[in-house]
Amino acid sequence: MSELNLAHVEPVSFKSKDGTEVHGLVFEPPNFEQGKRYPALLRIHGGPNGQDGHDFDFDRQFLAAHGYVVLAVNYRGSSGRGQEYQKTIFADWGDKEVADLLAGVDHIVSMGLADPGHLGIGGWSYGAILTDYTIASDQRFKGAIAGAGSANQITMYGVDEYVYQYDHELGPPWRSQNLWIKLSYPFFHADRIHTPTLFM
Repeated sequence: MSELNLAHVEPVSFKSKDGTEVHGLVFEPPNFEQGKRYPALLRIHGGPNGQDGHDFDFDRQFLAAHGYVVLAVNYRGSSGRGQEYQKTIFADWGDKEVADLLAGVDHIVSMGLADPGHLGIGGWSYGAILTDYTIASDQRFKGAIAGAGSANQITMYGVDEYVYQYDHELGPPWRSQNLWIKLSYPFFHADRIHTPTLFM
């Protein structure tokens, strides 16, 4: 490891739009220069019941090594902050998490770390679902990558291993159609999305 020049990782905390305290991590590029603004990537963990912690993360280290400030946000729904923090998004996807993610981006811009004209976003699984929600809600990102996500949640019912969760959190689509449509807003409002996006 002594041969490697790794990103320095700093914890951050900030307030979301409604005043909720949210935590995350910032990966600074090797040879980071204080006072210089960097292109920044919001890299969103999946789950949502997961979290970004102080462990070695190859993806974020790799991106930082290529000159990016990388932001990892433990948005509401993440583990590590107790059951109430996780349950906040129950049957209400793409609302509070997006507010938390955007507050994190605002925070690293206000810190002088991130160049607001050079922002990217991406994630895998629920991180991709949140990527879709975010680019359907906000136009600040210049590029996005969404891997193994979904934008039309109705299409997921009965074809994956999460049907138990869907039935107990949302109810079947024929009983709670309006909720399923609401949670599918990236698909039903795709005309709002102008961010060039790679879907995988």
